[in-house]
Amino acid sequence: MSERVSNRVFDSVNMILLAIFVLLCLAPFFHIIAISFSSNRAVTSGEVTLFPVEFSLQAYQSVFSDSSMIRSLGFTIMLTLLTTVLCMVMTMIAAYPLTKKKLKGRKVFMFIIIVTMFFSGGIIPEYILVKDLNLLNTIWALVLPGLISPFYLIILISFFNGIPESLEEAAEIDGTSQIGTMLRIILPLSLPVIATLSLFYAVGRWNGFQDTLLYITKEELYPLQLKLYQLVQNNMITDLTRNEGPAAGVRATTESLKAASVVFATVPILVVYPWLQRYFVSGVMLGAVKG
Repeated sequence: MSERVSNRVFDSVNMILLAIFVLLCLAPFFHIIAISFSSNRAVTSGEVTLFPVEFSLQAYQSVFSDSSMIRSLGFTIMLTLLTTVLCMVMTMIAAYPLTKKKLKGRKVFMFIIIVTMFFSGGIIPEYILVKDLNLLNTIWALVLPGLISPFYLIILISFFNGIPESLEEAAEIDGTSQIGTMLRIILPLSLPVIATLSLFYAVGRWNGFQDTLLYITKEELYPLQLKLYQLVQNNMITDLTRNEGPAAGVRATTESLKAASVVFATVPILVVYPWLQRYFVSGVMLGAVKG
């Protein structure tokens, strides 16, 4: 009886601590949402905490009426989908051969891949390479440099190693080629880890802005995160007030408008999580444990 009571107490304490941790993680996001639905006067006076004050939709009206934000949203969605598909294709193409022990130079390739996790050429050599390849101000400058993540590649290799070799041997006996084996047997069995890594790639691309800051100067190729970066970093209120008068500055950028822009850029990627949640834990754990 005492052991059962102690287990219940332990579980209750864990649940309370986890609930507090979740609330601490969600509090900043709720605060941003509250700011986005509050009037600028209430925000600047510091009255807004976790709930809107003087409820207003003016910030969201300004966001949705801004054609550049809508264009950036569409471009970011296209960029994220393209990057995720290409990254997963290249990662799978690289991971499958590296699971074959008879592959010559396999250990050398793995060593090279692991080295790239700790060392890189740096920003300047990478910029020079992208420039020499004539990729500046193109969508490929945002896709090709990060086409394969060594860490995700190792996770996928570990998962593939956990698939019984007997399945591949049976396929070979039936006359299936290596490509056919990968497409018909390996990939269907790897849906959890593929979905998980696709989510990782998608979130990384959606939140990325540094490469755009370096390689892109055309405004039509600005993703949402770079728009937010410019909105937050540049004091647009002061600039517009100086150039066009107080009314223009207040209308163009306020604290509530910044918060609404953050929510506008965050919600689309959050919508993806429920669809992939059932694969998330199993994909990570299987890829980490097997092999």
